[in-house]
Amino acid sequence: MIIARRALLLGATAALTGCDRLVRNETVRNALFSAENFHKWAQRSLMARDALAQEFRPDQISPVFRANGTANPNTPDYKAIWRTGFADWRLRVDGKVARPLSLSLSQLHALPHREQITRHDCVEGWSAIGKWRGVPLRTILDAAGLRQDARYIVFHCADDMGGGRSYYESIDLVDAFHPQTILAFALNDRPLSVANGAPLRLRVERQLGYKQAKYLMRIEAVDSIANIGHGKGGFWEDYAGYDWYAGI
Repeated sequence: MIIARRALLLGATAALTGCDRLVRNETVRNALFSAENFHKWAQRSLMARDALAQEFRPDQISPVFRANGTANPNTPDYKAIWRTGFADWRLRVDGKVARPLSLSLSQLHALPHREQITRHDCVEGWSAIGKWRGVPLRTILDAAGLRQDARYIVFHCADDMGGGRSYYESIDLVDAFHPQTILAFALNDRPLSVANGAPLRLRVERQLGYKQAKYLMRIEAVDSIANIGHGKGGFWEDYAGYDWYAGI
């Protein structure tokens, strides 16, 4: 289904006015029509930047929402915050912001939140529908005050992927300020389980599952992703060659 949607997206974009003129320019063609850049350009050309991912009815929620990726970081630091019910956990928000933040889980719970029933599409080919509750990321970024040179938001996680390399992901400001991009603390009306990313995970609903970073510890605003990890913007992008832009 994911492949079919992408094929439809690519086919429809080929009909856009001016496409043939663009592809005659070799520089533009090489930059724009690499697989990843073309996919990003196509989706954002065909859809409004705040267009919503499909939302579903409560009776369509999957009976089981399987864990994607790591089911438990199982590191000493993570076990220490888990034992206290995450009472000692804090979300750091820093980087290119005017007002760095350190937020407890109770403070996040007290903020205005959003609920959405959406489908999670994994790059491995499975999907599940779940109801998420969390704080819009834009609420946090507005509170921190992004500096004018901020271009990307990086998510640093407690998961060390079993090899001492902390998981990280990033999105640009278009996705960061999308109305469905939330910092989720509940799934199907229950606090997040460890397997699904407790105490906090990202939901960026118009992208594939590997972009939905779990076990969030820090959010960093940066001007470039070139110095994050190996420079491709995310753990699987750096170590497995996944696309940075995973729009669906």
